[in-house]
Amino acid sequence: MTCVADMLRWIARTLMIVMMVAVGSTVLVRFAPGYLSDAREMDSRYGNTTRVELAAEAARSASLAQMLSAEFGGWTRGNFGISRQYDVPVLELIAPRLAVTGGLLLRSIAFAWSLALCAALVSSAGRNPSLSWQAPSTLLLAVPTAAMATLCILSDCGGPTLVMTLVVAARDFKFLDRMLRNAWRDPHLLQARAQGLSTLRLVYAHILPSVAPRLLALATLSIVNALSALVPVEVVFSVPGLGQLAWNAAMNRDLPVLLGVTMIMAVAVTFAGMNPDRAGEWQGA
Repeated sequence: MTCVADMLRWIARTLMIVMMVAVGSTVLVRFAPGYLSDAREMDSRYGNTTRVELAAEAARSASLAQMLSAEFGGWTRGNFGISRQYDVPVLELIAPRLAVTGGLLLRSIAFAWSLALCAALVSSAGRNPSLSWQAPSTLLLAVPTAAMATLCILSDCGGPTLVMTLVVAARDFKFLDRMLRNAWRDPHLLQARAQGLSTLRLVYAHILPSVAPRLLALATLSIVNALSALVPVEVVFSVPGLGQLAWNAAMNRDLPVLLGVTMIMAVAVTFAGMNPDRAGEWQGA
């Protein structure tokens, strides 16, 4: 019963977070400068009847309550509403792009974990933090993601996976380096090193098992970092994923599409932050 109650509380909290994100995003879009304006109203190619319809649409969008009602109505129908820009169900736009973005995120996070973990193992084994290891990650953190992607295009070297990997690895390295540096200072590790155990044996038999539970917290950090870099990377490299779709929706004030993508990202971060021990208890129950 305790596991069921905890699961219900977690579901309720997740739904509350999703609702807050939906309401907050709608408020921000509604009161953004120029939301009620439509460049099509000044386009001579549109007739008077079309312009009247556009004006009526803008008038309906002036009410925040009507906007929220329309968006939640689209969710209840299961298609996330109708895209303002493409005039098709939002789900039809999101579904094919979800696989593209998911593959990019999985590859980037896997490569970033491997790169950051290997670099942190070497860096943390020294007595003091080495500038040769700390400087590259600091430099990568200082360079904007869009600028890094632009440099890759101008130099004709690398792609979206490389940029995402470097962005995520630079942040993960800071986390891993501090954690592994503390692990190397544990008394039993100092005694094992004094007894002459090899570094490879120490890493596999002592370091990795001791930090494995804390590595699970890195999953949330990696996913959040990858999602934060998703939009500029997909826009600069013209990747047909959710990030590019969200950018086009923001530029064209397409609220249903923007909310649909935002909800997916919010749910992904919520699931990533779920307690792994509690998830295992629910599965066992």
